Amino acid sequence: MKEIGSLRNIIIDKSVLEKVPVKFAGYYKFMPLKIEGELLTIAVSQPLDIKISDEIRLHFGFDIETVLSTSEEIMEAIRKNYGLAAETVGGLITQQPMGVEEDREEKIEEIEKEEEASVIKLVNQIFLEAYKKRATDIHIEPYRRKLSLRYRIDGVLYETNVPSQMKQFLNPILSRIKIMANLNIVERRLPQDGRTIVKVGGHNLDLRISTIPTPFGESVVIRILPATILFDLEKLGVEGGNLKVIENLLKRPYGIIFLTGPTGSGKTTTLYSFLSRLNQPQRKIITVEDPIEYEIEGITQIQIKPEISLTFARILRNILRHDPDMIMIGEVRDQETAEIAIRLALTGHLVFSTLHTNDAAGGITRLVDMGIEPYLIASSVEGFIAQRLVRVICPKCKQPDSEQPEEIRKQIKEELNLEAEATIYKGGGCEACNYTGFIGRQAIYEILPLSSEIKKLILRKVSSEEIKNRAVLSGMRTLREDGLRRAAEGVTTIEEVMKVTPAKELNYRAKTRLEKTQERAPLAEKRVYPRLKKEIPIRYRLFPPQEAEKIQKALREASTKNISAGGILFELSSPIAVESIIEVTINLPEAAEPIVCLAKVVKIEALAESTAYDIAICFLDIQSGDRKRLEKYVIRYL
Repeated sequence: MKEIGSLRNIIIDKSVLEKVPVKFAGYYKFMPLKIEGELLTIAVSQPLDIKISDEIRLHFGFDIETVLSTSEEIMEAIRKNYGLAAETVGGLITQQPMGVEEDREEKIEEIEKEEEASVIKLVNQIFLEAYKKRATDIHIEPYRRKLSLRYRIDGVLYETNVPSQMKQFLNPILSRIKIMANLNIVERRLPQDGRTIVKVGGHNLDLRISTIPTPFGESVVIRILPATILFDLEKLGVEGGNLKVIENLLKRPYGIIFLTGPTGSGKTTTLYSFLSRLNQPQRKIITVEDPIEYEIEGITQIQIKPEISLTFARILRNILRHDPDMIMIGEVRDQETAEIAIRLALTGHLVFSTLHTNDAAGGITRLVDMGIEPYLIASSVEGFIAQRLVRVICPKCKQPDSEQPEEIRKQIKEELNLEAEATIYKGGGCEACNYTGFIGRQAIYEILPLSSEIKKLILRKVSSEEIKNRAVLSGMRTLREDGLRRAAEGVTTIEEVMKVTPAKELNYRAKTRLEKTQERAPLAEKRVYPRLKKEIPIRYRLFPPQEAEKIQKALREASTKNISAGGILFELSSPIAVESIIEVTINLPEAAEPIVCLAKVVKIEALAESTAYDIAICFLDIQSGDRKRLEKYVIRYL
């Protein structure tokens, strides 16, 4: 008997799988590889005895050739080619429909133990596969002719191959899951929520189970949470200046710190990391959550229950009687909850909570929209922290990304003010990361502490855009800038950063550098358009041409001293009268077409100790598209 290499790279024809049912392959623990004429080649982990070999030969009518492989690779090949838990489904098909006993007592299920083919084993295999793939959610979705099983891994849903026959076991699967979560197995018309704990690999997993009715059966989503987890800000991706700002916020004796972002952006995990840092015997910390995501020893955690009117607002009204030092509110959803949270902060408590907004400055607008007075926001809130999750490049298949355009590298260099262009990386895909190129996720942050300057803007009721602009001027790092830094460090990819951050942040830093320059200038020198000191070749002549013939017969050449989308300054050896009209041609570097327009001379100034003159002109009939080209060029090279 000869040995065969890894089964992972072998492609098996569908006709072979159709002729050899999964119930035989799973029962005898072999993997059919190919059929050539009357010869069936199968992979086995140990030589077959004569009786089993004769049974296979008799049933299929082929001569048998065996090759050796490992039992792990054979079972993996069965799952890959026949579908997840295919051998269990095959075993179930040969059995009578099984009844399920209702057991309301909560217990921890050991899902790795060996069992005969049963619905219990089938459900355990679904959970076990999710754990092995690092999934955070399991989606079981029935359709007219099939059952879909998807796992969410690093924030992305991946379809899992399952046997087509699994659809007929939907109700037993749902009943088993409901029994584990102490749900009503008879009720299939209304949504239900529950939880259970399973044990795998020596770890307890907390499963949050939710069902909703659909036309083809109940759809189930199972959130997988580790029962115990180490919360660490550095592992979340907080580093450098951001870590220092957060540590300063956590040292405040009172006030509110809001985390903002969409659902699934990791806000709750970051809040738990804050609490873990502050969790000490001399501090009383109370949390009000929906639901309680993780259990932390030393912290009093409260689960809200709207069905009995146990809401955020009702708990918070009574929470001061328990003498807390710090309070975490899962989410501020309405005006009443926001007002109570502010009152708690004003009475000397440090409060943490979350808001659903796109960026940090948007949290201010959200509170105002709820009906909170700006003076209350300014006096109670210490800071807003926006965050997103980006996938981390797999370290085992990490490689330089040579396909990234040169403009992207230049843009990152300009955005981050780097001395040299950064090397951009990507994941090539390997077995360790399920050939996705990513393994795990980290957070990127935008932290807005409420300085006295920001508080003045809040009291003036300015827009969130203006507040964000001022914060960037003061040194705040935007979400995209933080993400680009992580990409330049080789942690994630450009595509991941672009996917989760607003596109309008692309040139934010260049614009704020301009505004900072204008701020320092006297009021009379402030300009509508940004101005760049750069030499750019131009050609000019007086207009109209018939008048120009007396002074110049052809276009003359010069170079700009500075340029903007509103006009240019250049030097000439002889003056041009103020109010004169000239035709100017500007040759922007790397531009296909020159910009041609009429301009008016608005200022002329003789240069000291020289016979030359500075000529300032203002564009008159420039096309809007050409003006935008100029403005983008200036902002890019500021």
